[in-house]
Amino acid sequence: MRKISLFIAMSLDGYIAKPNDDLNFLKLVEKEGEDYGYTSFTDTVDTLIVGRKTYDYVLKEVGSSHYDNGQRDVYVITRNQRPNAGRTIFYTGDLVELVKRLKSENGKNIYCDGGAEIINELLKHDLIDEFIISVIPILLGDGTRLFKDERPEQMLELLTTKPYDTGLTQLHYRRKR
Repeated sequence: MRKISLFIAMSLDGYIAKPNDDLNFLKLVEKEGEDYGYTSFTDTVDTLIVGRKTYDYVLKEVGSSHYDNGQRDVYVITRNQRPNAGRTIFYTGDLVELVKRLKSENGKNIYCDGGAEIINELLKHDLIDEFIISVIPILLGDGTRLFKDERPEQMLELLTTKPYDTGLTQLHYRRKR
């Protein structure tokens, strides 16, 4: 069975965005030639799940090829129907059913890139198998929290901790079953 992995960055106090979906704090750790394992990670996946707000932000800031590189299916979870584009599918159905179906199919692993609503819905149903969280050395104090309340307790097993010279620390956990 395929696993679903979260690969995401957050502030030390647990925020993935500042108010108004501002992600500029991520630039604090940008370094020429350093991708914090992102390319190695994405080589292990052939399916990506992302919320519409995150998708639109990345589309504007980075471009469509960041997600849809022609080698993986991209499911954009949205409330509003949009025409599919390349291997990008704008999905308006039940997220839990989609993930259960994708996990049961053959293929590489599945990457969840947020946003918080998507992540927390998956957590409520215990569907995330692996967490790769990059902690940015800043206290934001406000914004969008990575983990919301009212989800079941889930035990994790630490696989690796990797500090970088930019101050970013990457934590890699597996869901303990």
